[in-house]
Amino acid sequence: MNGLHVVKSLPLALTVLRAVLGPIVVLLALYYPSRPAFGFCLVAAFLSDIVDGILARRLGIATPNLRRLDSMADSVFYIGAAYAAWYLYPAAINERLFPLSILVLLELSRYMLDMVKFQREASYHMWSSKLWGICLFVGFSALLIFGVDNGLVSAAIYAGILADIEGLAISLVLREWKYDVPTLLHAIRLQALHDRG
Repeated sequence: MNGLHVVKSLPLALTVLRAVLGPIVVLLALYYPSRPAFGFCLVAAFLSDIVDGILARRLGIATPNLRRLDSMADSVFYIGAAYAAWYLYPAAINERLFPLSILVLLELSRYMLDMVKFQREASYHMWSSKLWGICLFVGFSALLIFGVDNGLVSAAIYAGILADIEGLAISLVLREWKYDVPTLLHAIRLQALHDRG
């Protein structure tokens, strides 16, 4: 029984690990900007983001609260990585202030809309968000591991803008809070089924 309990706690542990890695990346940037250490943190966060969801679904514990925590852990980690990128490579951030401002505005708009409409943050885990996660991993790896500022960094920003636009659209379509809504099309179908029921 104890073994089963340990296994069932793994998705939560992986999610918490990802949140903890966010401040660690900030501390690394401030005091010990080691490329191998950044690489370890980025790979660990990326893999934990993949594995925690798979484990949670297979173990039957993919609860709404766990999915919300997963989204929050993503935010904490990537905010930390963004700060590290800005601190170490300010030119890479300053050159992209306009699209970054749009991305931040969209993120804040999504959060405010979801809190007003559903009294909680969204946790859609959209396919476009998964693509954004991959782009973030690649973009931050380019900067923090290889010290290269190229189109991969820009791609991460624009992938985020597209994901946020879709997230906003899903929140506008849905009249009740849902989690794990892969695309806008799924949201439209879900709402249509609910309306017919």
